[in-house]
Amino acid sequence: MNNSEISLPRKLTNQLLHLAQLSPDTEVCGLIGADSAGMPASCYPVENSAATPETRFLLNSSQQIEAMRQIRDKGETLFAIYHSHPHSPAQPSLTDIKEASYPDVLHLIISLNTKGVLELRGFKIAEESAEEMVLNLIEA
Repeated sequence: MNNSEISLPRKLTNQLLHLAQLSPDTEVCGLIGADSAGMPASCYPVENSAATPETRFLLNSSQQIEAMRQIRDKGETLFAIYHSHPHSPAQPSLTDIKEASYPDVLHLIISLNTKGVLELRGFKIAEESAEEMVLNLIEA
């Protein structure tokens, strides 16, 4: 992921936005798998195990392992980690940056902060800094 533009299928994007809307008061989270061409293809929701899921996310470890197994079994690779911010902008918090442990994957953040408007932004987080990627919606 060396370039700063990422293509996301509209169907996958709509799925992420829908998942965030289903849980408007807590952060939802999960993984995105990419097909053999590197195109994001599958969404793997994972339970949020954080002690304060209203303001933080922590991927449930057993569900994360199962999602990674499914990604591998489908011949996919880990493309992104997603989570929502119910009450704050779609940008990484200091905790998100500090706890990011996959520097080669995209971090997608969905914000429900503005009533009636959903915001989705992507970041590459490495060495405790975040670089925003341009997201392009495509029909797949």
